[in-house]
Amino acid sequence: MTKEFKALVVNKTDEDFTVGVESLSINDLPEGDVTIRVHYSSVNYKDGLASIPNGKIVQSYPFVPGIDLAGTVVSSDDDRYQEGDEVVVTSYELGVSHYGGYSEYARVPADWVVPLPENMSLKEAMAFGTAGFTAALSVHRLEESGVTPEDGTILVTGSTGGVGSMAVSMLAKRGYHVTASTGKDSEHEYLKKLGAQEIISREEVTPEKIRPISKQKWAGVVDPVGGKTLASVLSNTKYGGAVAVSGLTAGIEVPTTVFPFILRGVNLLGIDSVYCPKDLREKLWKRMSTDLKPDDLGEIEKEVSLKDLPATLSEILQGKVRGRTVVNILS
Repeated sequence: MTKEFKALVVNKTDEDFTVGVESLSINDLPEGDVTIRVHYSSVNYKDGLASIPNGKIVQSYPFVPGIDLAGTVVSSDDDRYQEGDEVVVTSYELGVSHYGGYSEYARVPADWVVPLPENMSLKEAMAFGTAGFTAALSVHRLEESGVTPEDGTILVTGSTGGVGSMAVSMLAKRGYHVTASTGKDSEHEYLKKLGAQEIISREEVTPEKIRPISKQKWAGVVDPVGGKTLASVLSNTKYGGAVAVSGLTAGIEVPTTVFPFILRGVNLLGIDSVYCPKDLREKLWKRMSTDLKPDDLGEIEKEVSLKDLPATLSEILQGKVRGRTVVNILS
C-alpha cells in the first residue's frame, strides 16, 4: 500500500476556504475496519454543498468529500471482506463526517460495505451511486405499496437529475408508463431515450395555484423535488396511489392538506437512503444489477477526473449537471 496518495480536500479557516487536490497519507484516514483502493466515486448534490463554505454538510475541517465510492479491498479487520474483494460504499456518514470517496484510498466501518453485485462493474456502481440507490428504493417502495404497471401512469419529477433519470429508466424497464417532468426543454430527447413516454413541463406539474385535491392523474410518483411540487402531485394522485419523496430542491415547506390521505387513501412514502437497513440495501444493489439495471446506463452518466471535480461540483449546484457524473479516481 502506498504511503502517499491524492485526494480532493476542502478546508475552512477564519480567513479562507479552499478546495483542491492534495497529497495525504494512510495515517490521515479515519478509523475503520476496511481499507479500500478507490477506483470510482460520483457527484451528488450533497457533494456540491460540501464544496462550499456555507453548505452545512461538512462538520469539521480539513475534509475529503464524496458520499459514494467503489473499489477493491486492500486490507480488512472484518472476516466478511478479504483483500481483492470489489465493494461499494454509499451513504451513512461517508463524505459528511467521515472522509469520503474523493480519494485514492478510503477506510470505513465494515457495516457500511456492500459486495459489488455480479453483472455490475465498479464504474457502473458509481453510475448508480446514492442517486441510483435512492431511485431503486423509491421504485421498491412504490411496488411494496401495491402500485403496478396496470394501475396507470407514474410521474417522475426533476427527471433530468440523478434520481429522476435513474427512476425514469428503472420504471420503464419494469413496464410502467412513465411521464417525466422537467423545466428543461432541451432535454426531451434525452428523457425519451431513457423510456419516458410523455414529457410535461415543471409548470404543468406545479401550477401557480395548488388545489387541496384535484384531478386524479398519477398512479404513483417518484419525487426528488419536494416543496410545492410535492403538495401538487399529492392532490393529483389517484385513489390508493403512492408518492415516494426523497428530496427538497424545491424547499422543505409542503403546503398541503389531509384531503389526499383521508379522501383518496394516498400513501406518502418517505425515502431515506442514508440509513437504509443493510439487508434491504444489499437486496436493492442486487436488483440494480438485474431487473432495475437500465439498458442505457451509458446515456445517464459521464466521466470526470479528480482534478475536474471543483468545476463539476460548482455546476451541480447551479443545476447544470444532467443525469449522473462518475469520478475516475485512477485517471
